[in-house]
Amino acid sequence: MPSISSGYIIGYHGCDRKLGLRLINGTDDIKLSANSWDWLGEGIYFWEDDPARALQYAVENASGQQKNKTAAITPFVVGAVIDLGKCLNLVEVESQQILTEAYEGLLELTTIAEEKMPVNKDKNRALDCAVINFVHTSNSRAGKDPYDSIRCAFPEGEPTFPGSFITDRLHIQLCIRNPELIKGYFLPKPIAHFNPNL
Repeated sequence: MPSISSGYIIGYHGCDRKLGLRLINGTDDIKLSANSWDWLGEGIYFWEDDPARALQYAVENASGQQKNKTAAITPFVVGAVIDLGKCLNLVEVESQQILTEAYEGLLELTTIAEEKMPVNKDKNRALDCAVINFVHTSNSRAGKDPYDSIRCAFPEGEPTFPGSFITDRLHIQLCIRNPELIKGYFLPKPIAHFNPNL
C-alpha cells in the first residue's frame, strides 16, 4: 500500500498576512481547497521543504497571476510540521497503478452517464483532480481507510536550460486531506527573507 512513514515533513504555505498570523497564533485553520482545478484533489496544499516557492506563490497570488478564490493582499509564508499519515505517495511506482485504475473507473462511469471526461488545460488540472477524487470516492464506497495526504512531484514552469526536462519551478507538493495531521505552524527563518511584510 503506497505510503511513507518517515516521521514529520515540513511544508510551506503561501497565503495572506492576516491568515498567516492567525495560523501562527492558533486562532484559525487553513480551509480545505475544493476547486475543480486542484490537481491533487480536495485538501490543503503545501510546498515540501521550499519556503521560497511558497513566498513566490503568495506574491503571484497577490498580483493576480495565480488563480485562487481568495486573493492574498499582503504575501506571507507559514511553515507547518506535518504527519503525512496514510499517504498516497505518487512518487512511488505502486501508486501509478492506483491512478490508472481510477482513471479507467472514471472513464467507464462518465461513458455510462454519457458525460464528457474532464480535461487538463494549461493550469487547470481538472482531469487530475477528478481522477484523484475518484480514488477517494472509490475507497470510501469500498469501506477502505481514507488517504490522509497525497504527495507528488510537479514539473511546473519552463526548462531550466535548453533541452532540459528539469523545470524552474519543479517541486514536491503536498495535499493534506486530514487537517488533524498538521501538528503546528511556524514562521520560517530568516524571517525578514521569507516574510518581509511582517
